[in-house]
Amino acid sequence: MRTEIVVPLLIRDLTEADLPHCDWSGSRLHLEHVARELRRDDADYLVACVAKSGFPIGKGLIDYGKTAGAGTIGQLAVHPALQSCGIGTALLLAAEERIRALGLAHAELGVEVENPRARALYKRLGYVAYGTEPDGWDEVAPDGSIRRYETTCTLMRKPLT
Repeated sequence: MRTEIVVPLLIRDLTEADLPHCDWSGSRLHLEHVARELRRDDADYLVACVAKSGFPIGKGLIDYGKTAGAGTIGQLAVHPALQSCGIGTALLLAAEERIRALGLAHAELGVEVENPRARALYKRLGYVAYGTEPDGWDEVAPDGSIRRYETTCTLMRKPLT
């Protein structure tokens, strides 16, 4: 027997009170970084929540300071048990609406070269690759130490006019 359950989604600003419920999105180190980033004046964090409970199931950053005339979307994450349910798409569309409301002409993002699934989503939503750049961040290793993760990202852009 197959049953489909529809759960209303609410997308709103992420708050520090949400962070303990976002451990699925990254390590303690990542969440500490997000807590610091929440204080920025030139960035927004969005969170997708189960509407009734307010429980976070997706999140993403919009950085207005990285590229002139664009909002740069990053740190998109959806609870692993709920991926491929449209939550990432809903977050991206909400982020684009925020960027558009500020009168910015483009949305941009970077996707790891090793993440073809995410890149396919962005391409389906109208993003076009225009270059690559190295990226990296600190992460917690299995032994609890901090190590540097290095990667290459494909840069993608979408006009919002």
